Amino acid sequence: MSATAGQAQSERSLAERLGLKAGQVVQEIGYDDDVAEELRSSVEAVTGADLVDEDYDDVVDVVLLWWRDEDGDLFEALTDAMVALDGGGQIWLLTPKAGRDGHVEPSDIGEAAQTAGLAQTSSISAAGEWSGTRLVAPKVRK
Repeated sequence: MSATAGQAQSERSLAERLGLKAGQVVQEIGYDDDVAEELRSSVEAVTGADLVDEDYDDVVDVVLLWWRDEDGDLFEALTDAMVALDGGGQIWLLTPKAGRDGHVEPSDIGEAAQTAGLAQTSSISAAGEWSGTRLVAPKVRK
């Protein structure tokens, strides 16, 4: 495999590892100059659309929430992020990896998610400096 093909595979796999698909609307919250641009580019390439920002006023399929320890109340941020989510949508909480400035303890994520009524389904290495935690509303049993 050539270096270019390997790089293309790596770029493509960032968004694919998040389970994103063509045509999905992805809202980005918490953008700052420290975010992983390669992940943002990968998401736009896979979905075929630009990321929408916090002011987007329609329903979205996925929320990418960049979050650092010093950003405030995670519970409030998760609650706000759920407002625009379509039924069955998901939040990818992106936090700095352990040992990096702004790292958020997994116990804090778990507590805030549970309090917000979300279930943590998986965690991945989302990009070089960032971990991703997939959060969804629990399925209602019939």
